[in-house]
Amino acid sequence: MAKGLLMVFTGDGKGKTTAALGMALRAVGHGIKVGVIQFIKGPGHCGEREAAKRFSGLMEFHVTGRGFTWASDDIQKDRSAARQGWGQACAVIADSRYGMVILDELTYLIQYGFLTEAAVLAALGQRPGGQHVVITGRNASEGLLAEADLVTEMRAVKHPYAAGIKAQRGVEF
Repeated sequence: MAKGLLMVFTGDGKGKTTAALGMALRAVGHGIKVGVIQFIKGPGHCGEREAAKRFSGLMEFHVTGRGFTWASDDIQKDRSAARQGWGQACAVIADSRYGMVILDELTYLIQYGFLTEAAVLAALGQRPGGQHVVITGRNASEGLLAEADLVTEMRAVKHPYAAGIKAQRGVEF
């Protein structure tokens, strides 16, 4: 059995979730079951969740957030949703049927104090041996970076939003 890798995509540039979903697509192409847990993004329509429905049970999405926390109307509800989402994530991580687990925007839960880094590292340390885990989000904690087998930092160089171009279907969502 191959070693399960812990991969972190972090930084202030666009593409962290996109890179993780590319890995998910690659895994599904090899018949590997993928579980995606999205912590911050809300239940609104997005292309990746629609696409996942077409993969015959090989890719599952669990949307646990209420939307972007910087626009929150109730941070306590966000905290509660994050902890419930973490419970779902722990169940997926512990399930050996998943060859890859994507924890989308997990870094924010540690950064905002919704979860402790120690709790996250403990759960990751108990995962099945061959399971790959991909974590996305800005400002990954030092402990996650130290534990990771692969770290990629996305750096913002230029983004259409800075020129007043709004998020577009198929590009940002």
